[in-house]
Amino acid sequence: MPVAPWFVTGPGSLLAAVGQWRAPDPTVPNPVEDWRRAVVDVVIPVHGDQHTVIHCLTSLLVQTRLPRRVMLVDDGGIARDHSLQFAREFARANGVQLEMVSRGWSIGRAVTLKRQAREFDGDVLFVLDADTVLESADYIEQCVRELYQGVGIASACGMVLPLRASDRRRLVAAPAFRRWLGGDEYRDRVAGGHWWQRLASGFSDAYRTHLALVQQGFVDGGLMRRYGGVAATCGGAIAYRRRYLKDLFNRYEPIRGDDLTPVEDHFIALALASEGYRNIRIDVVARTRYPGLRQLPRDVWRWTTALLLGGHYFDTLLRSPLRAAGNRLRRFARRFAAPDARLELARERRPTHDLRRVREAYRQPFGERMTREYGRPIGTALLLIALEQAVYPIVLLMLLLTGQWAALAVLVGLEVAMTLLIVDMCSPAQQRASSLGHGVLAMPLRYALILLQPLAMAGFAIRLWLRREFRWYARRELDAMPGRRGRPSRL
Repeated sequence: MPVAPWFVTGPGSLLAAVGQWRAPDPTVPNPVEDWRRAVVDVVIPVHGDQHTVIHCLTSLLVQTRLPRRVMLVDDGGIARDHSLQFAREFARANGVQLEMVSRGWSIGRAVTLKRQAREFDGDVLFVLDADTVLESADYIEQCVRELYQGVGIASACGMVLPLRASDRRRLVAAPAFRRWLGGDEYRDRVAGGHWWQRLASGFSDAYRTHLALVQQGFVDGGLMRRYGGVAATCGGAIAYRRRYLKDLFNRYEPIRGDDLTPVEDHFIALALASEGYRNIRIDVVARTRYPGLRQLPRDVWRWTTALLLGGHYFDTLLRSPLRAAGNRLRRFARRFAAPDARLELARERRPTHDLRRVREAYRQPFGERMTREYGRPIGTALLLIALEQAVYPIVLLMLLLTGQWAALAVLVGLEVAMTLLIVDMCSPAQQRASSLGHGVLAMPLRYALILLQPLAMAGFAIRLWLRREFRWYARRELDAMPGRRGRPSRL
């Protein structure tokens, strides 16, 4: 999940608010493919997850839709632990079959996804991190069902929240977990430590829970109703159409190699959106173990850099509003053209969705060429969110440095009040009090982390403009020009 702050007073969030009030696409899909016949394979990247891998496998066994095969890939290299050993013991105790791969050195999560997308032959590739548990028993079933509502849907995921100690205790009581214990007493190593360490962990979870409600519950919910997809997916538990993922790696590997920005899932989501596919979020819940409080600054830096790189690499998506405005101007000019042109324009406006043999909500043409010429609907949200991420921290920093305390207090107070109001609206009735408490606790930490964003943006600007590390998709063309020597991009 993005840990960089999302500002409720920003234009991207206001666009999501408009989407919350807007009725979704009324088209009733009639897909050709039956989701019940889809073959689901699960790949579980493992990297130092020996304290949570059994919880992950336990939650997988109670799913209403079981996968055909499950593969665990330990990419820890020389730093690997006993995760695969525990998984073998769990599989033997419960009579299940697991495939396991252990690498002698770490090659990255992106390479794991690429290899399994090419080597598997199933229809759906479900990526489940070893530190993530599926809280909803129908998580996989709902993801596969919604994934097959249209050929334009490439990935599906649910809401991802922090993994709490109570969630781990609930899974320890499950029969599959007890069979693995074999009568031994289980000690939760994750919940150990001094009281101040547990307090810091609870504070970090409160911040991430608050951020998930705002970004995944409110912002993504509005974008789903307006555009039928979200701007970015979060890791942990995502279902992909394997064929789409395989085509994506085949396309970008010769250009990008295995470097898909600091957050692979964000790059994949933008690449799929650039092809005209949609990434959707549905009403199921997974929980993942996030790093502690000390790792928050690093995560904010990593996600901010990934957002900047994603906007830079896929700038055609961010220019979608300009493409849409140009197309509207051309259609307006054609009204005053010859009668034949006006007749052609009237034919283009004739509704055709009811005449299609295969109907799909939020339908759009595929291909990157269409993105360059016409843009994508989700591109408007991406542009506004990028402006929101860039402008708001700079405005706060300028007000702070110039001593404009009154304006700073009004701006921050308004944003905090609107954030808490939205959290109250998005939370279930029985959880509103705890959600508001998480929001109040998260506010000082969230605004403290804002100061890192201008630094990350400054580092990105230095690499791009001063060091002249141009766009990677244009770098190959520059290097191929006669008499021109190009430096390899390190972005």
